[in-house]
Amino acid sequence: MALCLHAMSGMEEWGMNKLLSVVAGLVVALSAGAEKPNILFIMSDDHTWQAVGAYHSRFAYLNPTPNIDALAEKGVVFENAFCGNAICTPSRASIMTGQYSHKNGALTLDGELEKERQFLALEMKKAGYQTAVVGKWHLKALPEAFDYYKVLPGQGNYFDPVFYETGGGTNLIKMTGHSSDCVMDSALSWFKEKRDPETPFFLKLHFKAPHDYFENAPRYDSYLEKINMPEPLSLWERGTGSMATRGYDGELDQVLATSIGRRNFRRSYDVDFEVDPNLDDVAAKREAYNIYMKKYFRCVKGVDDNLGRLFQYMEKEGLMDNTVIMYTGDQGFFLGEHDMQDKRWAYEPSFRMPFIAYYPKSIVPGRTDAIIENVDYPVTMLDYAGIALPDYMQGRSFRSVLDQGTEPEGWKQEAYYQYWMHMAHHDVPGHIAMRTKRYKLILFHGTQGTTGFGSERSEHATPPAWELYDLKNDPNEMVNVYDDPAYADVIPGLKDQFKALRKRIKADDPSIAPNKPSQERMEAVNAVIDEYWDYSPEDRQKAIRISKDYLEQFGDPATCKKYLAPWLRPDDLDPSEM
Repeated sequence: MALCLHAMSGMEEWGMNKLLSVVAGLVVALSAGAEKPNILFIMSDDHTWQAVGAYHSRFAYLNPTPNIDALAEKGVVFENAFCGNAICTPSRASIMTGQYSHKNGALTLDGELEKERQFLALEMKKAGYQTAVVGKWHLKALPEAFDYYKVLPGQGNYFDPVFYETGGGTNLIKMTGHSSDCVMDSALSWFKEKRDPETPFFLKLHFKAPHDYFENAPRYDSYLEKINMPEPLSLWERGTGSMATRGYDGELDQVLATSIGRRNFRRSYDVDFEVDPNLDDVAAKREAYNIYMKKYFRCVKGVDDNLGRLFQYMEKEGLMDNTVIMYTGDQGFFLGEHDMQDKRWAYEPSFRMPFIAYYPKSIVPGRTDAIIENVDYPVTMLDYAGIALPDYMQGRSFRSVLDQGTEPEGWKQEAYYQYWMHMAHHDVPGHIAMRTKRYKLILFHGTQGTTGFGSERSEHATPPAWELYDLKNDPNEMVNVYDDPAYADVIPGLKDQFKALRKRIKADDPSIAPNKPSQERMEAVNAVIDEYWDYSPEDRQKAIRISKDYLEQFGDPATCKKYLAPWLRPDDLDPSEM
């Protein structure tokens, strides 16, 4: 600017004043354009896409999430958002690191993320952000990379929760009331008392709800009281599956996948919710399902109402227009589909996540089918903060999808999935999967890799098998078409694509693991994946023998008590930690 003024030194005084005025305006405009947006990342535990009104599921008419839906109306709704490992700790670790589980080492619920690897917070601080995290953290080490934290220990309690808070060390602060209310009260206190209005903020706001076992605030007890909750067809007709998910000739149906009704004799909501044992199986399943859904949606309603409080405060304070807001769950969740509980599977109810983004200054409102993964979330937030992709992150920014309203050329065409906690807690075999816009290819390799996780059941192999779903013709994943001759020409290309995806993200390379135990797990699991990749007739015969061996070990209800409550390991005090 000095050179420009020197060159104009011969101008008349009024011209100089005019020029200075123009330059000053330009400086102001440039400064405004360079202003960093606030970033608010909201995540609810186990809040699946089916339970968000904006996703138009069978529950939408119940209007469970009006505040989230209002955000969606002004933002972008992603139809194809996916997590790489559908369980609490691994998903959260991927969002904090921008890395898949095999790289960050958080393969299971035992995963830990120490301060030095809480990358998202560290990068945001470098960019000049005031950082905070409030609510459920669930990554063992305290979130000390943040300027401020107030987080639940482990899973936390639904009522009268206690929190670790910055500066308090290992002392716990007790609050009174329901967890969702206490989390929001804590977040609003941070806004009012600790936020620096002169500095852009990055806040991660995490609700415990609606995590199992779904304890709602009493004010919601009458919500849905007189409603018969809409059922999925697959509650009653589970679909074909495969030997990996049903056993040979269906012989492991009672052993694999915890259930709503009485199918799984080890763990079901029929037992958990103490359904009348005199009811027949159909009536008992329907009763368990309705109890389950009402408890779940009452917790969802509590989250949404509290978000209404937050958005109202932000509107009043003039924060909505300059804040990138992202809303998601830590993965999806089964709401009775396939007669299953919980998450963990690569099927749509749990692999797919809700993801809504709002930023009125630049994003183009609407819906998109662009594929995004939870490893992409931190990279996108960093992009809005003006930070280039760190070379240690594996995700990719989808800011161009948000700001342009279209999927850019060369965008990813598949999402990767790997579940490591073989047969732990909810009787889910170890598996890998690839999801494209049309197809989902799953290999159930059926092994923990090295040691088991919390129970003897986890130490034994389950039968390996492939499953393929044509989501265009079968969006509910009812028919496994892997052995259908009509898809014989499709499978080789999908397997090549799958193998290339694993190579690209280094899932096939154990040296990428951050520690020796994770490396050994990768080596052992990858050996089994390679063994069954082609799935020859000999492999199928071996799978039949494995199915019968597992049935002999764990298929007798008379010995069921031996395997109940596998989460009660010496280092775990509370099953809600799961």
